[in-house]
Amino acid sequence: MTKMLEYKGYLGSVEYSDEDEVLHGRLEFIRDLVTYEGADAKGLKAAFRDAVDDYLALCEAERRTPDVPLKGSFNVRPGRDLHRRAMLLARRRGINLNTVVTDALRRYLEREDQPA
Repeated sequence: MTKMLEYKGYLGSVEYSDEDEVLHGRLEFIRDLVTYEGADAKGLKAAFRDAVDDYLALCEAERRTPDVPLKGSFNVRPGRDLHRRAMLLARRRGINLNTVVTDALRRYLEREDQPA
């Protein structure tokens, strides 16, 4: 399944265990391990929301900042040639490397998100 649950900015996976005959998942894109399970779709959604609420409450009780999924930055290692080409393009256009990479990623995703 590729469906993800979303609540309060958190994303959760949806998996099925044939062995246990339950739906289960975990909060994705954070370092902390937070899991949940349910017997059916409605139960899984409720368990997911409870897991997010419990995670946020635990972080508050421990006076620590909860992980935030997909913060808006990531490292890219394109190799020496692509790095050089992108940097030279940025210099020619008078923009920074981050803008070149962000624009290229946006254009790629817009093209790929089109229905086949």
